[in-house]
Parts: sequence; structure tokens; C-alpha cells
Amino acid sequence: MAVLSDTKARSLKPESPALPHGGVPGLFLEPLSKKGHGKWKLRYVSPVTGKRRTMGLGGYPAVSIADAAKHAQSCREQIAKGLDPLEEKDKEPDELMTFEKAAKILHADLLPGWKNKKHGDQWINTLTVYAFDVLGEMPIAEITPAQIAQVLKPIWIDKAETATRVKQRMHSVMAWAWAHGYVASNPVDVVEHLLPKQEEKRTRVKHQPAMPWREIPQFIAENISGWSGFGVTRPLLAFLILTACRSGEARGATWAEIDLEEKVWIIPADRMKAKLPHRVPLSEQALSILRYQKQHARHPELVFPAPMGGLLSDMVLTSYLRRVKANSDVPGRVATAHGFRSSFRDWASENGYPRDLAERALAHTINNQTEAAYHRSDLLEQRRPMMNKWADFCFLNVL
Repeated sequence: MAVLSDTKARSLKPESPALPHGGVPGLFLEPLSKKGHGKWKLRYVSPVTGKRRTMGLGGYPAVSIADAAKHAQSCREQIAKGLDPLEEKDKEPDELMTFEKAAKILHADLLPGWKNKKHGDQWINTLTVYAFDVLGEMPIAEITPAQIAQVLKPIWIDKAETATRVKQRMHSVMAWAWAHGYVASNPVDVVEHLLPKQEEKRTRVKHQPAMPWREIPQFIAENISGWSGFGVTRPLLAFLILTACRSGEARGATWAEIDLEEKVWIIPADRMKAKLPHRVPLSEQALSILRYQKQHARHPELVFPAPMGGLLSDMVLTSYLRRVKANSDVPGRVATAHGFRSSFRDWASENGYPRDLAERALAHTINNQTEAAYHRSDLLEQRRPMMNKWADFCFLNVL
């Protein structure tokens, strides 16, 4: 049987049958989910147990046809001596560190630092999908820039953003291996010399769809002004609009944060994006919502609890706004809860309020250090008339 050629191996499709190597008995290339990629497998009968076994020898093309044959032939020599290659591999010293093993150790170390499990899952899933098939079983000390490039080439141009994430995460894995003495350098540092130039990256700020501020009084009057008997979604949305806060801040609001007498809502630092406490002056309209919630309280701590108790899902407001949009004849994108912050910002700007007051109402951090040093106060009382005017405007059409 002729030895498998690179041309035939590179034409391997996900739906293709496994290709025999042709030069070493039992060695074959099993197709993976990406065209031109495969995983080397060696099938043999264990001389120890007499059972059929399959041993992985790395991914193609990171492990070449010649290297796979060399490794498989070495395993065949072990078998001829009455040794089982898989059992012998288990006896190898623990210092043998593969890329996949290193990535999983690093992932476990990083996981407690992520804000939610989803971010951690995305990190390891990216490597599972794009890197492990090629590099997963390779000893990390043997990985070269060319093999890193082999992972990135299929997505480097067409999926540039994804490729960047994969590259960053591979770099983290190799940096961990370098720090722990498994490698002498980081091959990801020079990989771009082996890849075509990507298009110039343009910084794109993705703005949340916002409702034009002039439409808000009608929207509130038609959709959320009467919340009695309608659950928690409508008063929550009205409160969010009136306070110009983020969805998570409103959904997580507790009675301990609310001072009805002083008419202020104090959000602690650990619930704020900037990790700084934020004081919100409360208008009479916002206070009426809070009094209603207090009168119909279903939870000892949360102001806007879920029907079954606990924190509301971040999809509650999104789903409600989608339903409102589905019943509307007005063209355009569905406004998001976060977009009402932009609506407030536009209203404040077009009604002549100072930029600093509006930015503090939105709890935006001040990037200019000189400006930040000059304004050490959060200007709560200066913001109060502005928020009262905003509330009056929002409830303009409410009888």
C-alpha cells in the first residue's frame, strides 16, 4: 500500500473515511471538523491484555506524516518487545506537559477571577474548537511558531476577531508554560511573521439601540405608566428610565440601598461597573414606584424580585421591549434597556445641562485626570433638579 501523501491528507474532509498511513500497520488519519485537519491514531492489539486499543499520536498537519510514522514505528517496536505503548506512556514522568493539559490547568487557575462562568467557558471552548485538534496532545516544549500558525491560518483573515482571541489565549498558555519552566520561549510572540497581514483593525463601538428621547413620554404613557396588577417588569423599567441606571443595578436594587426620606438611592461599589459607589437622586415619580413596591413587597431585600423570589433575569426587560416592538407599527430597531441611558444623555445635552452633570448621572468615570481631581464631589444636589426635570418630561403624557 502506498504511503499517504500530503496532497491526499490536506484534501481530507470532515465526512471522509479515515485514511491509512500505508507505511506503518494500524496507523491512520481520522478526519476532524475542519477540512484538511485530522488526528493520528494507531490501532494495535495489546501484547499485555490481548485487547484491541487505539492510541492518539497528535493532530495533522501539526504532526507531519513522517513524524507520525516515526512515532508509530517506535510504538510498534515496543509492542514487538511485549510492551503496551499506552501503558508505557502512563509510566512517563509527570514533567511531560501537553498543550491541552497546560491549557486546562491555566483555565482552572484563572476561573475564580472571572465575573461569571460564561466568560470562563468561552475561554476554554475557544481553544477546544480551534487549537486542541492540532496542538492538544503535543508536548508543549515541542510546539513551534509554524504549528501555532497552522492553527490560526484557517481563520486569520475570514474570522479575524476570533483568530485574535485564539492567539491571545494560546499566548497565555505558552506564557504559563514558560513561567513554569516547560518551554524556553513563547512561540506565539513571533507567529505573525508567518501569517498574512490582516486588514487594518477599525475600532467599532457597538451602541445599544436607543429610543429617541422625544418618543419616551408617549412610550411610557402607552406601555408602562399603569403597572398595578402587571407584575414587576413595568415598574422596574419605569424606574430604570427615571434613574438612567443600568439594568443590573436596577434589578439588584435592595431596600437597604434606598433612603426614602432623603430621596436617594446609594448603590454600593461592588454592584457598579466602575467599582465606585454611586448616589442617585430620586424624583417624585421614582419614589412613587418605590412606595408601590414597598406596599406590595414580595421579598425582604430586593426591590424588584423575580416572581419566584431571587434576582430577575437580564432578559426580562429585553423580552418585554421586544413584545412592545412586535405590537408597534413604528419602524426601526428594538430599543434595549441599556439604550435608555443614551436617550437620557441626548435629552440632557439638547436641554442645555452641563456635560459633567449628565456624565455623573450615568456614573461614567472621568478619564481626564485633571478634571477628575478638580471635581471630587459627585454633585448629588446639583444633579437632583436635572433628574426631576427628566422625570417630569418622561411622565409628561401620564394623567
